Amino acid sequence: MARILICDDAEFMRLMVRDILEKEGHEIIGEADNGNTVVELYKKLSPDLVVLDITMPGDNGITACENIMKYDSNARLVICSAMGQKAMVIDAIKAGARDFITKPFKEHRMIEAVNRVLSL
Repeated sequence: MARILICDDAEFMRLMVRDILEKEGHEIIGEADNGNTVVELYKKLSPDLVVLDITMPGDNGITACENIMKYDSNARLVICSAMGQKAMVIDAIKAGARDFITKPFKEHRMIEAVNRVLSL
């Protein structure tokens, strides 16, 4: 079981990710709806992993990845992106994300990405 922080500006996406990961036995220790808040929550909560969206108000997911990695170079980050954001996914990986999930995603793909990154 891992302690996970979720960041997405869409509440329904946060609920969907929460449901998938809690069914797998993980604990959701916090949620953020923008890139600025997720960095502050990361510093406060020290999660085992963060699942975050790329496109959000305030700092986007790429900037949030960079800021989290500056704070903790061992952070485990999984980025979510909409179809057609390939260039942004590459930027997110360069910024420190260790895996990505393309929306709309299948439940098994979310579990696979999270478990893979947790095992690194």
